[in-house]
Amino acid sequence: MTAEPAAGPPPATADDTAPPPALVAGVGASRGVPVAEVLDLVAATLARAGYASRAVTALATVAARAAEPGLVGAARRLGVPLRSYPAEALAAVPVPAPSDAARAAVGTPSVAEAAALLAAGPGAELLIGKRKSAPSGRAARATCALAAAGTGGTGGTGGTGTIFPAPATDSIPAATGLPHEPDLRHHGDAEVRGADGTPTDLTDLAVNVRTGTPPAWLKAVIAASLDGLAAYPDGRTARRAVADRHGLPVDRVLLTSGAAEAFVLIARAVPARRPVVVHPQFTEPEAALRDAGHTVERVLLDERDGFRLDPAAVPEDADLVIVGNPTNPTSVLHPAATLAQLARPGRTLVVDEAFMDAVPGERASLAGRTDLPGLIVLRSLTKTWGLAGLRIGYVLAAPGTVTELTRAQPLWPVSSPALAAAEACCTPAALAEAAAAAGQIAADRAHLLSRLAEFTGIHAVPAAEGPFVLIRLAHAAAVREELRTRGFAVRRGDTFPGLGPDWLRLAVRDRTTTDRFVAALAGVLAGGAAEVSGSGRGGGPAD
Repeated sequence: MTAEPAAGPPPATADDTAPPPALVAGVGASRGVPVAEVLDLVAATLARAGYASRAVTALATVAARAAEPGLVGAARRLGVPLRSYPAEALAAVPVPAPSDAARAAVGTPSVAEAAALLAAGPGAELLIGKRKSAPSGRAARATCALAAAGTGGTGGTGGTGTIFPAPATDSIPAATGLPHEPDLRHHGDAEVRGADGTPTDLTDLAVNVRTGTPPAWLKAVIAASLDGLAAYPDGRTARRAVADRHGLPVDRVLLTSGAAEAFVLIARAVPARRPVVVHPQFTEPEAALRDAGHTVERVLLDERDGFRLDPAAVPEDADLVIVGNPTNPTSVLHPAATLAQLARPGRTLVVDEAFMDAVPGERASLAGRTDLPGLIVLRSLTKTWGLAGLRIGYVLAAPGTVTELTRAQPLWPVSSPALAAAEACCTPAALAEAAAAAGQIAADRAHLLSRLAEFTGIHAVPAAEGPFVLIRLAHAAAVREELRTRGFAVRRGDTFPGLGPDWLRLAVRDRTTTDRFVAALAGVLAGGAAEVSGSGRGGGPAD
Protein backbone atom coordinates (compact mmCIF):
# COMPACT_ATOMS: atom_id res chain seq x y z
CA MET A 1 0.00 0.00 0.00
CA THR A 2 3.01 2.26 -0.16
CA ALA A 3 3.21 2.67 -3.94
CA GLU A 4 1.80 5.88 -5.36
CA PRO A 5 -1.12 5.44 -7.77
CA ALA A 6 -0.76 5.80 -11.49
CA ALA A 7 -1.84 9.06 -13.00
CA GLY A 8 -5.46 9.31 -14.04
CA PRO A 9 -8.43 11.65 -14.21
CA PRO A 10 -9.24 13.54 -11.02
CA PRO A 11 -11.97 12.01 -8.88
CA ALA A 12 -15.41 13.54 -8.76
CA THR A 13 -16.27 16.28 -6.25
CA ALA A 14 -19.47 17.40 -4.58
CA ASP A 15 -20.73 18.78 -7.88
CA ASP A 16 -21.16 15.21 -9.09
CA THR A 17 -24.81 14.32 -9.57
CA ALA A 18 -24.44 10.64 -8.66
CA PRO A 19 -26.88 9.37 -6.00
CA PRO A 20 -25.66 9.34 -2.40
CA PRO A 21 -23.44 6.32 -1.65
CA ALA A 22 -24.56 3.61 0.75
CA LEU A 23 -21.31 3.65 2.76
CA VAL A 24 -19.19 6.79 2.88
CA ALA A 25 -15.82 7.25 4.54
CA GLY A 26 -15.33 10.82 5.69
CA VAL A 27 -11.62 11.70 5.81
CA GLY A 28 -9.81 14.61 7.37
CA ALA A 29 -6.16 15.06 6.49
CA SER A 30 -3.11 17.15 7.24
CA ARG A 31 -1.14 18.43 4.27
CA GLY A 32 1.33 15.88 2.95
CA VAL A 33 -0.51 12.83 4.29
CA PRO A 34 0.71 9.72 2.41
CA VAL A 35 -1.71 7.69 0.31
CA ALA A 36 -0.82 4.57 2.28
CA GLU A 37 -1.74 6.19 5.60
CA VAL A 38 -5.17 7.18 4.28
CA LEU A 39 -5.79 3.73 2.79
CA ASP A 40 -4.73 1.96 5.97
CA LEU A 41 -7.02 4.14 8.07
CA VAL A 42 -10.03 3.71 5.78
CA ALA A 43 -9.51 -0.07 5.74
CA ALA A 44 -9.21 -0.21 9.54
CA THR A 45 -12.36 1.90 10.00
CA LEU A 46 -14.33 -0.31 7.64
CA ALA A 47 -12.99 -3.43 9.34
CA ARG A 48 -14.16 -2.11 12.70
CA ALA A 49 -17.67 -1.98 11.21
CA GLY A 50 -17.24 -5.42 9.64
CA TYR A 51 -16.66 -4.42 6.02
CA ALA A 52 -13.90 -4.86 3.47
CA SER A 53 -12.45 -1.86 1.63
CA ARG A 54 -14.55 -2.61 -1.43
CA ALA A 55 -17.69 -1.79 0.56
CA VAL A 56 -17.00 1.96 0.60
CA THR A 57 -18.58 3.85 -2.30
CA ALA A 58 -17.08 7.31 -1.79
CA LEU A 59 -14.58 9.32 0.22
CA ALA A 60 -15.64 12.73 1.50
CA THR A 61 -13.64 15.66 2.83
CA VAL A 62 -13.51 19.43 3.18
CA ALA A 63 -13.05 21.53 0.02
CA ALA A 64 -9.74 22.89 1.33
CA ARG A 65 -8.30 19.37 1.13
CA ALA A 66 -9.99 18.24 -2.11
CA ALA A 67 -6.72 18.46 -4.08
CA GLU A 68 -4.56 16.87 -1.37
CA PRO A 69 -2.50 14.18 -3.20
CA GLY A 70 -2.91 11.67 -0.40
CA LEU A 71 -6.70 11.88 -0.57
CA VAL A 72 -6.86 12.03 -4.36
CA GLY A 73 -4.56 9.02 -4.63
CA ALA A 74 -6.49 7.05 -2.03
CA ALA A 75 -9.77 7.63 -3.88
CA ARG A 76 -8.18 6.46 -7.12
CA ARG A 77 -6.75 3.37 -5.49
CA LEU A 78 -10.17 2.53 -4.05
CA GLY A 79 -11.90 3.32 -7.34
CA VAL A 80 -14.40 5.70 -5.73
CA PRO A 81 -15.16 9.44 -6.05
CA LEU A 82 -13.73 11.98 -3.64
CA ARG A 83 -16.56 14.34 -2.67
CA SER A 84 -15.71 17.68 -1.12
CA TYR A 85 -17.77 20.27 0.74
CA PRO A 86 -17.19 23.87 1.84
CA ALA A 87 -16.13 24.24 5.46
CA GLU A 88 -19.24 26.25 6.27
CA ALA A 89 -21.46 23.40 5.00
CA LEU A 90 -19.63 20.89 7.18
CA ALA A 91 -19.75 23.23 10.18
CA ALA A 92 -23.55 23.15 10.01
CA VAL A 93 -23.63 19.39 10.51
CA PRO A 94 -23.90 18.35 14.19
CA VAL A 95 -21.14 15.89 15.08
CA PRO A 96 -20.38 13.89 18.23
CA ALA A 97 -16.66 14.69 18.40
CA PRO A 98 -16.03 18.36 17.50
CA SER A 99 -12.51 19.76 17.66
CA ASP A 100 -11.42 23.34 18.21
CA ALA A 101 -8.09 22.56 16.50
CA ALA A 102 -9.87 21.39 13.38
CA ARG A 103 -12.10 24.46 13.42
CA ALA A 104 -9.05 26.67 13.55
CA ALA A 105 -7.24 24.76 10.79
CA VAL A 106 -9.98 24.29 8.19
CA GLY A 107 -13.07 26.09 9.48
CA THR A 108 -15.19 23.14 10.69
CA PRO A 109 -15.14 21.23 13.99
CA SER A 110 -14.92 17.76 12.40
CA VAL A 111 -14.13 17.06 8.76
CA ALA A 112 -14.37 13.27 8.98
CA GLU A 113 -17.71 12.95 10.75
CA ALA A 114 -19.47 15.90 9.08
CA ALA A 115 -18.26 14.97 5.59
CA ALA A 116 -19.32 11.34 6.03
CA LEU A 117 -22.81 12.33 7.18
CA LEU A 118 -23.29 15.00 4.53
CA ALA A 119 -22.15 12.78 1.66
CA ALA A 120 -24.26 9.84 2.85
CA GLY A 121 -27.37 11.96 2.39
CA PRO A 122 -30.69 12.45 4.20
CA GLY A 123 -31.25 10.25 7.22
CA ALA A 124 -27.61 9.15 7.33
CA GLU A 125 -26.33 7.27 10.36
CA LEU A 126 -22.80 7.52 11.71
CA LEU A 127 -21.62 3.92 12.06
CA ILE A 128 -18.07 4.60 13.24
CA GLY A 129 -17.07 7.87 14.85
CA LYS A 130 -13.83 9.68 14.19
CA ARG A 131 -10.73 7.47 14.31
CA LYS A 132 -7.14 8.64 13.94
CA SER A 133 -4.49 6.96 11.84
CA ALA A 134 -1.71 5.26 13.75
CA PRO A 135 1.54 5.59 11.77
CA SER A 136 4.65 4.25 13.41
CA GLY A 137 6.93 6.86 14.94
CA ARG A 138 5.00 10.07 14.21
CA ALA A 139 1.76 11.90 14.83
CA ALA A 140 -1.45 11.02 13.01
CA ARG A 141 -2.09 12.93 9.78
CA ALA A 142 -5.58 11.60 9.02
CA THR A 143 -8.93 10.89 10.63
CA CYS A 144 -11.78 8.79 9.30
CA ALA A 145 -15.46 8.24 10.11
CA LEU A 146 -17.97 5.92 8.45
CA ALA A 147 -21.59 6.77 7.65
CA ALA A 148 -24.41 4.79 6.05
CA ALA A 149 -27.07 6.22 3.79
CA GLY A 150 -30.51 6.51 5.35
CA THR A 151 -34.02 6.17 4.03
CA GLY A 152 -35.23 9.66 4.75
CA GLY A 153 -35.26 12.41 7.35
CA THR A 154 -32.94 15.37 7.77
CA GLY A 155 -29.56 14.96 6.12
CA GLY A 156 -26.37 15.04 8.12
CA THR A 157 -27.91 14.61 11.53
CA GLY A 158 -26.71 11.13 12.32
CA GLY A 159 -30.32 9.95 12.61
CA THR A 160 -31.81 6.50 12.43
CA GLY A 161 -31.10 5.36 8.89
CA THR A 162 -31.00 1.72 7.81
CA ILE A 163 -28.26 0.11 5.78
CA PHE A 164 -30.29 -2.85 4.55
CA PRO A 165 -33.86 -1.85 3.68
CA ALA A 166 -36.51 -4.54 3.98
CA PRO A 167 -37.14 -6.36 0.70
CA ALA A 168 -40.35 -5.87 -1.22
CA THR A 169 -41.11 -9.60 -1.12
CA ASP A 170 -40.49 -12.45 1.27
CA SER A 171 -38.27 -14.30 -1.20
CA ILE A 172 -35.60 -12.32 -3.06
CA PRO A 173 -32.46 -13.14 -5.04
CA ALA A 174 -29.44 -13.05 -2.75
CA ALA A 175 -26.76 -11.91 -5.20
CA THR A 176 -28.15 -8.46 -5.89
CA GLY A 177 -24.80 -6.70 -6.17
CA LEU A 178 -26.16 -3.78 -4.16
CA PRO A 179 -23.61 -1.88 -2.07
CA HIS A 180 -25.68 -2.49 1.05
CA GLU A 181 -25.54 -6.27 0.65
CA PRO A 182 -24.65 -7.78 4.07
CA ASP A 183 -21.14 -9.11 4.58
CA LEU A 184 -21.82 -12.85 4.73
CA ARG A 185 -18.24 -13.59 5.80
CA HIS A 186 -18.39 -11.47 8.96
CA HIS A 187 -18.48 -13.64 12.08
CA GLY A 188 -18.50 -13.01 15.79
CA ASP A 189 -14.81 -13.73 16.31
CA ALA A 190 -14.03 -10.47 14.48
CA GLU A 191 -15.73 -8.55 17.29
CA VAL A 192 -13.23 -9.72 19.91
CA ARG A 193 -10.17 -8.83 17.85
CA GLY A 194 -8.53 -5.53 17.09
CA ALA A 195 -8.44 -3.97 13.63
CA ASP A 196 -5.19 -5.84 12.93
CA GLY A 197 -6.68 -9.19 13.94
CA THR A 198 -4.91 -9.50 17.28
CA PRO A 199 -6.90 -10.72 20.31
CA THR A 200 -8.20 -8.16 22.81
CA ASP A 201 -9.02 -8.40 26.50
CA LEU A 202 -12.68 -7.56 25.91
CA THR A 203 -15.33 -9.58 27.73
CA ASP A 204 -16.69 -11.73 24.94
CA LEU A 205 -20.45 -11.58 24.38
CA ALA A 206 -20.00 -11.87 20.61
CA VAL A 207 -19.00 -15.54 20.19
CA ASN A 208 -21.43 -18.28 21.16
CA VAL A 209 -18.86 -20.77 22.48
CA ARG A 210 -19.59 -21.76 26.08
CA THR A 211 -17.17 -20.16 28.52
CA GLY A 212 -14.88 -22.28 30.68
CA THR A 213 -14.45 -24.88 27.94
CA PRO A 214 -13.04 -27.28 26.97
CA PRO A 215 -13.24 -28.95 30.39
CA ALA A 216 -10.10 -30.44 31.91
CA TRP A 217 -11.10 -34.05 31.19
CA LEU A 218 -11.62 -33.25 27.48
CA LYS A 219 -8.29 -31.47 27.28
CA ALA A 220 -6.67 -34.61 28.71
CA VAL A 221 -8.33 -36.79 26.05
CA ILE A 222 -7.13 -34.48 23.29
CA ALA A 223 -3.62 -34.31 24.74
CA ALA A 224 -3.43 -38.11 24.95
CA SER A 225 -4.31 -38.36 21.25
CA LEU A 226 -1.15 -36.46 20.32
CA ASP A 227 0.92 -39.61 20.82
CA GLY A 228 -0.72 -41.00 17.70
CA LEU A 229 -0.11 -38.08 15.36
CA ALA A 230 2.35 -40.08 13.27
CA ALA A 231 -0.53 -42.28 12.06
CA TYR A 232 -3.17 -41.22 9.57
CA PRO A 233 -6.54 -40.45 11.21
CA ASP A 234 -9.02 -43.33 11.41
CA GLY A 235 -12.54 -42.08 12.06
CA ARG A 236 -14.36 -45.40 12.38
CA THR A 237 -14.55 -45.44 16.17
CA ALA A 238 -15.66 -41.81 16.43
CA ARG A 239 -18.21 -42.34 13.67
CA ARG A 240 -19.67 -45.30 15.54
CA ALA A 241 -19.82 -43.25 18.74
CA VAL A 242 -21.80 -40.51 17.00
CA ALA A 243 -24.14 -43.06 15.42
CA ASP A 244 -24.79 -44.72 18.78
CA ARG A 245 -25.35 -41.33 20.41
CA HIS A 246 -28.27 -40.68 18.03
CA GLY A 247 -29.47 -44.28 17.66
CA LEU A 248 -28.61 -44.41 13.97
CA PRO A 249 -26.79 -46.81 11.66
CA VAL A 250 -23.18 -45.81 11.16
CA ASP A 251 -23.67 -45.35 7.42
CA ARG A 252 -25.88 -42.34 8.18
CA VAL A 253 -22.99 -40.42 9.80
CA LEU A 254 -20.29 -38.27 8.22
CA LEU A 255 -17.66 -36.56 10.38
CA THR A 256 -16.58 -33.09 9.23
CA SER A 257 -14.06 -30.42 10.07
CA GLY A 258 -16.66 -28.41 11.96
CA ALA A 259 -20.24 -28.01 10.82
CA ALA A 260 -19.11 -25.20 8.51
CA GLU A 261 -17.35 -27.73 6.27
CA ALA A 262 -20.64 -29.52 5.80
CA PHE A 263 -22.14 -26.44 4.13
CA VAL A 264 -19.32 -26.44 1.58
CA LEU A 265 -19.81 -30.15 0.91
CA ILE A 266 -23.57 -29.70 0.45
CA ALA A 267 -23.05 -26.74 -1.90
CA ARG A 268 -20.65 -28.81 -4.03
CA ALA A 269 -22.28 -32.24 -3.94
CA VAL A 270 -26.05 -31.76 -3.67
CA PRO A 271 -27.67 -30.84 -7.00
CA ALA A 272 -30.07 -27.89 -6.74
CA ARG A 273 -31.95 -25.83 -9.30
CA ARG A 274 -33.61 -23.51 -6.78
CA PRO A 275 -31.77 -23.35 -3.45
CA VAL A 276 -33.42 -21.32 -0.70
CA VAL A 277 -31.94 -20.18 2.61
CA VAL A 278 -34.24 -19.13 5.44
CA HIS A 279 -32.95 -15.92 7.02
CA PRO A 280 -31.97 -14.39 9.37
CA GLN A 281 -29.60 -17.26 10.09
CA PHE A 282 -25.94 -18.26 10.04
CA THR A 283 -24.56 -16.84 6.80
CA GLU A 284 -22.04 -19.52 5.82
CA PRO A 285 -24.62 -21.75 4.08
CA GLU A 286 -25.50 -19.00 1.63
CA ALA A 287 -21.87 -17.99 1.18
CA ALA A 288 -20.91 -21.59 0.39
CA LEU A 289 -23.74 -21.93 -2.12
CA ARG A 290 -22.70 -18.72 -3.85
CA ASP A 291 -19.08 -19.83 -3.97
CA ALA A 292 -20.20 -23.05 -5.65
CA GLY A 293 -21.95 -21.04 -8.37
CA HIS A 294 -25.54 -21.29 -7.17
CA THR A 295 -28.06 -18.46 -7.42
CA VAL A 296 -29.56 -18.34 -3.94
CA GLU A 297 -32.98 -17.14 -2.89
CA ARG A 298 -33.86 -15.94 0.57
CA VAL A 299 -36.96 -16.42 2.65
CA LEU A 300 -36.83 -13.57 5.17
CA LEU A 301 -38.66 -14.18 8.43
CA ASP A 302 -40.39 -11.20 10.03
CA GLU A 303 -39.82 -9.69 13.45
CA ARG A 304 -43.57 -9.09 13.70
CA ASP A 305 -44.04 -12.87 13.66
CA GLY A 306 -41.26 -13.41 16.17
CA PHE A 307 -39.01 -14.65 13.34
CA ARG A 308 -41.03 -17.87 13.31
CA LEU A 309 -41.18 -20.00 10.20
CA ASP A 310 -44.33 -20.57 8.18
CA PRO A 311 -43.57 -23.51 5.87
CA ALA A 312 -45.84 -21.95 3.25
CA ALA A 313 -43.31 -19.12 2.83
CA VAL A 314 -40.85 -21.53 1.20
CA PRO A 315 -41.40 -21.82 -2.58
CA GLU A 316 -43.01 -25.12 -3.56
CA ASP A 317 -40.37 -25.87 -6.18
CA ALA A 318 -37.38 -25.12 -3.93
CA ASP A 319 -35.29 -28.28 -4.15
CA LEU A 320 -32.73 -27.32 -1.48
CA VAL A 321 -33.88 -25.57 1.72
CA ILE A 322 -31.54 -24.60 4.57
CA VAL A 323 -32.78 -23.50 7.99
CA GLY A 324 -31.22 -23.21 11.44
CA ASN A 325 -32.78 -24.64 14.60
CA PRO A 326 -32.41 -23.03 17.08
CA THR A 327 -31.64 -20.25 14.67
CA ASN A 328 -28.56 -18.09 14.89
CA PRO A 329 -28.95 -15.12 15.55
CA THR A 330 -32.65 -14.99 16.49
CA SER A 331 -32.47 -17.82 19.09
CA VAL A 332 -35.87 -19.04 17.84
CA LEU A 333 -36.53 -22.78 18.16
CA HIS A 334 -38.83 -23.99 15.38
CA PRO A 335 -41.05 -26.95 16.32
CA ALA A 336 -39.96 -30.25 14.82
CA ALA A 337 -43.39 -30.67 13.26
CA THR A 338 -43.04 -27.32 11.48
CA LEU A 339 -39.71 -28.27 9.96
CA ALA A 340 -40.95 -31.72 9.04
CA GLN A 341 -43.55 -30.06 6.82
CA LEU A 342 -40.69 -28.81 4.61
CA ALA A 343 -39.49 -32.33 3.79
CA ARG A 344 -40.73 -33.92 0.57
CA PRO A 345 -39.48 -36.15 -2.23
CA GLY A 346 -37.23 -34.30 -4.64
CA ARG A 347 -36.13 -31.76 -2.03
CA THR A 348 -33.07 -31.71 0.23
CA LEU A 349 -33.90 -30.20 3.62
CA VAL A 350 -30.84 -29.11 5.61
CA VAL A 351 -31.44 -28.33 9.29
CA ASP A 352 -28.49 -26.74 11.08
CA GLU A 353 -28.66 -27.94 14.69
CA ALA A 354 -25.30 -26.52 15.76
CA PHE A 355 -26.86 -25.16 18.98
CA MET A 356 -29.40 -27.90 19.65
CA ASP A 357 -27.31 -29.44 22.44
CA ALA A 358 -27.73 -26.14 24.32
CA VAL A 359 -31.52 -26.67 24.39
CA PRO A 360 -32.70 -28.67 27.43
CA GLY A 361 -33.86 -32.08 26.25
CA GLU A 362 -32.93 -31.20 22.67
CA ARG A 363 -36.62 -30.92 21.95
CA ALA A 364 -37.42 -30.06 18.33
CA SER A 365 -34.36 -32.00 17.12
CA LEU A 366 -34.66 -34.01 13.92
CA ALA A 367 -31.30 -35.72 14.42
CA GLY A 368 -32.73 -39.20 14.96
CA ARG A 369 -35.35 -39.07 12.21
CA THR A 370 -35.01 -41.46 9.28
CA ASP A 371 -38.56 -41.13 7.93
CA LEU A 372 -38.22 -37.68 6.34
CA PRO A 373 -37.12 -37.72 2.69
CA GLY A 374 -34.06 -35.67 1.80
CA LEU A 375 -33.28 -34.70 5.41
CA ILE A 376 -29.75 -33.61 6.35
CA VAL A 377 -29.08 -32.63 9.95
CA LEU A 378 -25.86 -30.85 10.86
CA ARG A 379 -24.34 -30.88 14.32
CA SER A 380 -21.36 -29.11 15.87
CA LEU A 381 -19.29 -30.02 18.92
CA THR A 382 -17.46 -26.69 18.95
CA LYS A 383 -20.01 -24.56 20.83
CA THR A 384 -20.85 -26.56 23.94
CA TRP A 385 -17.39 -28.07 24.31
CA GLY A 386 -15.19 -25.08 23.36
CA LEU A 387 -13.59 -26.74 20.33
CA ALA A 388 -13.87 -23.97 17.75
CA GLY A 389 -10.12 -24.14 17.21
CA LEU A 390 -10.13 -27.91 16.79
CA ARG A 391 -12.97 -28.04 14.19
CA ILE A 392 -15.27 -31.01 14.67
CA GLY A 393 -18.87 -31.55 13.59
CA TYR A 394 -20.92 -34.11 11.73
CA VAL A 395 -23.67 -34.77 9.21
CA LEU A 396 -26.65 -37.09 9.75
CA ALA A 397 -28.32 -38.12 6.49
CA ALA A 398 -29.42 -41.02 4.31
CA PRO A 399 -26.56 -43.37 3.37
CA GLY A 400 -26.62 -42.31 -0.29
CA THR A 401 -26.33 -38.65 0.70
CA VAL A 402 -23.45 -39.45 3.06
CA THR A 403 -21.68 -41.22 0.20
CA GLU A 404 -22.05 -38.23 -2.11
CA LEU A 405 -20.82 -35.79 0.53
CA THR A 406 -17.87 -38.06 1.32
CA ARG A 407 -16.77 -37.92 -2.31
CA ALA A 408 -16.59 -34.13 -2.04
CA GLN A 409 -14.33 -34.31 1.03
CA PRO A 410 -10.54 -34.37 0.88
CA LEU A 411 -8.75 -37.37 2.33
CA TRP A 412 -8.48 -37.44 6.14
CA PRO A 413 -10.58 -34.29 6.65
CA VAL A 414 -10.80 -34.65 10.44
CA SER A 415 -7.65 -34.75 12.57
CA SER A 416 -6.90 -37.45 15.13
CA PRO A 417 -7.33 -35.05 18.09
CA ALA A 418 -10.72 -33.98 16.72
CA LEU A 419 -11.77 -37.61 16.31
CA ALA A 420 -10.76 -38.33 19.89
CA ALA A 421 -12.83 -35.36 21.04
CA ALA A 422 -15.86 -36.49 19.04
CA GLU A 423 -15.75 -39.94 20.62
CA ALA A 424 -15.32 -38.52 24.11
CA CYS A 425 -18.19 -36.03 23.74
CA CYS A 426 -20.61 -38.85 22.91
CA THR A 427 -20.12 -40.82 26.13
CA PRO A 428 -22.97 -40.98 28.65
CA ALA A 429 -20.98 -38.88 31.12
CA ALA A 430 -20.34 -36.18 28.50
CA LEU A 431 -23.98 -36.13 27.43
CA ALA A 432 -25.03 -35.70 31.06
CA GLU A 433 -22.59 -32.81 31.44
CA ALA A 434 -23.93 -31.19 28.25
CA ALA A 435 -27.50 -31.57 29.51
CA ALA A 436 -26.57 -29.89 32.80
CA ALA A 437 -24.89 -27.07 30.88
CA ALA A 438 -28.04 -26.61 28.78
CA GLY A 439 -30.08 -26.21 31.96
CA GLN A 440 -27.65 -23.64 33.31
CA ILE A 441 -27.70 -21.74 30.01
CA ALA A 442 -31.50 -21.58 30.17
CA ALA A 443 -31.35 -20.11 33.69
CA ASP A 444 -28.62 -17.63 32.73
CA ARG A 445 -30.56 -16.63 29.62
CA ALA A 446 -33.66 -15.93 31.69
CA HIS A 447 -31.57 -13.66 33.91
CA LEU A 448 -30.16 -11.81 30.91
CA LEU A 449 -33.62 -11.30 29.43
CA SER A 450 -34.98 -10.04 32.73
CA ARG A 451 -32.17 -7.50 33.03
CA LEU A 452 -32.65 -6.34 29.44
CA ALA A 453 -36.35 -5.84 30.19
CA GLU A 454 -35.32 -3.05 32.56
CA PHE A 455 -34.55 -0.85 29.52
CA THR A 456 -37.56 0.71 27.81
CA GLY A 457 -35.68 1.20 24.54
CA ILE A 458 -34.49 -2.39 24.11
CA HIS A 459 -36.57 -5.09 22.47
CA ALA A 460 -35.42 -8.70 22.77
CA VAL A 461 -36.72 -11.37 20.43
CA PRO A 462 -39.18 -13.31 22.61
CA ALA A 463 -39.01 -17.00 23.46
CA ALA A 464 -35.25 -17.29 22.96
CA GLU A 465 -34.07 -20.89 23.25
CA GLY A 466 -30.38 -20.75 22.23
CA PRO A 467 -27.26 -19.68 24.13
CA PHE A 468 -27.69 -16.12 22.81
CA VAL A 469 -30.36 -13.45 22.47
CA LEU A 470 -31.08 -10.95 19.71
CA ILE A 471 -31.98 -7.39 20.67
CA ARG A 472 -33.09 -4.28 18.80
CA LEU A 473 -32.29 -0.75 19.95
CA ALA A 474 -31.70 2.64 18.36
CA HIS A 475 -28.13 3.56 17.41
CA ALA A 476 -27.03 -0.04 17.94
CA ALA A 477 -23.85 0.42 15.90
CA ALA A 478 -22.78 3.35 18.05
CA VAL A 479 -23.75 1.51 21.24
CA ARG A 480 -21.62 -1.44 20.14
CA GLU A 481 -18.63 0.85 19.61
CA GLU A 482 -19.07 2.51 22.99
CA LEU A 483 -19.43 -0.86 24.71
CA ARG A 484 -16.00 -1.78 23.36
CA THR A 485 -14.52 1.20 25.16
CA ARG A 486 -16.13 -0.13 28.34
CA GLY A 487 -14.68 -3.61 27.88
CA PHE A 488 -17.44 -5.62 26.15
CA ALA A 489 -17.64 -7.12 22.67
CA VAL A 490 -21.12 -7.82 21.25
CA ARG A 491 -22.11 -9.14 17.84
CA ARG A 492 -23.42 -6.69 15.24
CA GLY A 493 -26.66 -7.83 13.61
CA ASP A 494 -26.64 -6.04 10.27
CA THR A 495 -24.48 -8.65 8.55
CA PHE A 496 -27.38 -11.11 8.80
CA PRO A 497 -29.80 -10.83 5.85
CA GLY A 498 -33.16 -9.64 7.08
CA LEU A 499 -31.76 -7.54 9.92
CA GLY A 500 -30.44 -3.97 9.91
CA PRO A 501 -28.21 -1.63 11.90
CA ASP A 502 -30.47 -1.60 14.97
CA TRP A 503 -29.76 -5.22 15.95
CA LEU A 504 -27.18 -6.79 18.27
CA ARG A 505 -26.65 -10.39 19.34
CA LEU A 506 -25.57 -11.14 22.92
CA ALA A 507 -24.10 -14.45 24.06
CA VAL A 508 -25.53 -15.82 27.30
CA ARG A 509 -23.02 -15.68 30.12
CA ASP A 510 -23.11 -16.23 33.88
CA ARG A 511 -25.09 -13.84 36.06
CA THR A 512 -22.07 -11.91 37.30
CA THR A 513 -20.91 -11.20 33.75
CA THR A 514 -24.45 -10.26 32.71
CA ASP A 515 -24.78 -7.82 35.59
CA ARG A 516 -21.46 -6.19 34.68
CA PHE A 517 -22.58 -5.92 31.07
CA VAL A 518 -25.95 -4.42 32.00
CA ALA A 519 -24.19 -1.80 34.13
CA ALA A 520 -21.96 -0.89 31.18
CA LEU A 521 -24.94 -0.79 28.83
CA ALA A 522 -26.83 1.46 31.21
CA GLY A 523 -23.87 3.82 31.27
CA VAL A 524 -23.74 3.94 27.49
CA LEU A 525 -27.45 4.62 27.11
CA ALA A 526 -27.43 7.21 29.88
CA GLY A 527 -24.89 9.16 27.87
CA GLY A 528 -27.45 9.82 25.15
CA ALA A 529 -27.11 9.87 21.37
CA ALA A 530 -24.34 12.47 21.42
CA GLU A 531 -22.12 10.21 23.51
CA VAL A 532 -22.73 6.95 21.67
CA SER A 533 -22.70 8.27 18.10
CA GLY A 534 -18.91 7.99 17.85
CA SER A 535 -15.93 6.93 19.85
CA GLY A 536 -13.29 9.27 18.46
CA ARG A 537 -12.08 12.13 20.62
CA GLY A 538 -9.47 14.83 20.36
CA GLY A 539 -8.50 17.42 17.79
CA GLY A 540 -5.70 18.45 15.49
CA PRO A 541 -5.39 19.50 11.87
CA ALA A 542 -6.21 15.98 10.64
CA ASP A 543 -9.79 16.16 12.02
